[in-house]
This record gives sequence, structure tokens and C-alpha cells, in this order.
Amino acid sequence: MKALCWYGPHDVRVDTVPDPSIINPHDAIVKITKTAICGSDLHLYDGYIPTMERGDILGHEFMGEVVDVGHEVNKVKVGDRVVVPFTISCGHCQFCRQGLWSACDNSNPNAWQAEAMYGQTGAGLFGYSHLYGGYAGGQAQYARVPFVDVGPIQVPDGLQDEQVLFLSDIFPTAYQAADNCEIQPGDVVAIWGCGPVGLLTIKCAYLLGAQRVIALDHIPERLALAQTECGAEIINVLGTDVVEELKQMTGGRGPDACIDAVGMEAHGTDFLSALDKLRQKTHLSTDRPHVLRQVIQACRKGGIISIPGVYGGFVDTFPLGAAFAKGLTFKMGQTHVQRYLRPLLERIEQGQIDPSFIITHRMQLEDAPSGYDIFKHKAEHCVKIVLTP
Repeated sequence: MKALCWYGPHDVRVDTVPDPSIINPHDAIVKITKTAICGSDLHLYDGYIPTMERGDILGHEFMGEVVDVGHEVNKVKVGDRVVVPFTISCGHCQFCRQGLWSACDNSNPNAWQAEAMYGQTGAGLFGYSHLYGGYAGGQAQYARVPFVDVGPIQVPDGLQDEQVLFLSDIFPTAYQAADNCEIQPGDVVAIWGCGPVGLLTIKCAYLLGAQRVIALDHIPERLALAQTECGAEIINVLGTDVVEELKQMTGGRGPDACIDAVGMEAHGTDFLSALDKLRQKTHLSTDRPHVLRQVIQACRKGGIISIPGVYGGFVDTFPLGAAFAKGLTFKMGQTHVQRYLRPLLERIEQGQIDPSFIITHRMQLEDAPSGYDIFKHKAEHCVKIVLTP
């Protein structure tokens, strides 16, 4: 089959690789009909996530048709159209039973690597390094899906692939980011980053009852989408004192909740941001906390910081004292995708939201290398790329 493989930073290639096969009786093989390039994939593309190996198959947002199942699979059958969560969860461990699907104890065969780096392991992830299990990803023609009775959700007739594809990751990620804010009537929510997750998070914040959402970015077309398509107030961060502007917009108090939808490759123009980049390039730090500093400074006292943006390791110049003094609550982590699949599918069916509005580019799998370059550099007004194998 054809698959997009990683060979090093900024070096991804479409190769011919062996077809996947059933390894465990709880596996299924899915013929992929749609897959997408995620912002998290850029951390692999840029070389910031460790334990990648040459030839690893990328991709964790995908869906398709089940073409084979193991002999102990009960809920999924050949011919089903399914969306596959990016988190791989066993369904039986203590964490899965509590609905903490991304903390699964049993799905990461390389748990020792995650334990060495983070103290404990989380769930295995598709196409996201050997730190998270070394599973082949979904930017390919076929994929092996472990624990298939636990993860994927069947898609009803009448819904197009593009309407449901993002249930695999960024729609539940956006919803969890907003859900973590414990939004109350009248709340003001500020969201840093108007990429795919940020835009969907605006929609989700309104679905959960936010009175106002303020979106921050520096790319004009993304800010325009946030304003016209999502109904957010906007701030262009270039040349703006973001913390002061947010105080002015909230009567001096600050937003009730602040969401960092940017993560470890945040860009800034001040001295500390330059220092972040230097530390990252010299391996004195792994992540750039420019946005984290802003959300802590901007959030009101007693507010909530929600972090869907991916962080991989260590940060410096982190204003923990300010967070402590203001009594802030932090909520973050990989998305518990399975928790949200059914309710979010129902919202799509009821017409409350159509996540496909973020798609700007549709490409064939063969064009994925150029797609990564376009997505990284935000060329051609790119917001989200969907690939057809």
C-alpha cells in the first residue's frame, strides 16, 4: 500500500510499504477513505517529538471502511464506515473504566519509554512516535486498528465523510478544551490560536454557553474565519499588548477562562520569545511557552487555564508564581476522545455544527509532502488539509 513516511525533520515521503494485517484477535483493518494533516503532526515534521524512526507512517486523524476483523471482534463488522479515535484504549483498565481514555494503562507497548520521560505512560497513539507505542498512522491506504470494539464509532448513512472526519481528534479536542473551562452563563473565554482546533473551540465554547469568545492570532485569514464563521471578537497579536487589551475588553478583570490552542511551537516577538527559540535550538528547553505566559498573565483571578495545545517536555521562564498568586486552575492533556464521540456525532446529526467549515485544501495522498510544507508555512491561506488515499 501507499503511506506517508517520516525520514527526518521536514522530510516526509509517500512510499510503498507492506499492507497491515490482523495481529491481535481484537484488531480490525480499515481501508482509509479520508485522513487529515493535524497541527500536532507539525511537531513531528519539525523534529520536536523524540523517538521517531525513519520510515514511520504518520497520521492520526482518519476514517474509512472496515475490511477485515479479528475473530474476537463483536461490535464492528466488515463493511462498517467508522471514524477512528487517535487515542488507542483497551476499555478495561482502571483509567478506561473511569472514562480517562487517553490515560489507558494497556495500549502503549513502549510504556517504559513514556515512564522514563513522564513518570507514567498514557495511551498509545496512532502515528505519533515510539514514545506513544510506535503504531503505524493513518496517512495511508490502510491501517490496523487495535481494540476496535472500544474506539471507533460507526457513521450513520446520510453524513458525508468530511462532516465526521474530525471526530477522530480535533473536534473532541476542541470540545474538551472548552468543557475543561467549566463555562458558566455570562463567561468570557479567550482562545489563543485560530488554527483548526482554535476555530472549533470557539464554536464549542458557544455551544457550552459562553457569552463572549475572544480569539487571538496574527494571521488575517484565520482571524477573519474566527470572526465571520465562528462569531468571535478578535485580537491581532502583532504589535498588541495582549494582556492589557484583554483587560480593556473585560472591564479590567480578565477573561474567565483562557485556552492555549497553540502549544510547544508558539511564536512571539519579545525578548523572552527570542530566548525561548534559542533554548529550544540548543536543547536547553523543549517547548516555547510564549502563549502560556500570556494566558497566565491575562486570566482573571480564580480563573481556568485550559491547554489543548501539545507540549512535549520542559519549559523555562514559566510564571508559576503568578499562577499561584491568582489561584488559577490548570486543565490539560491528551483528549479522552471516546468520551465525546457519541454526543458530538449527535450534534452533527442535529445540524448544530458542521466541522468541515475549516477545510481549505483537499489533496490526494501522493501530494501529502507538499501539503505538509503548505500547512507548516500557512501558505495559500491554508487552515486545514484533508487527504484522500
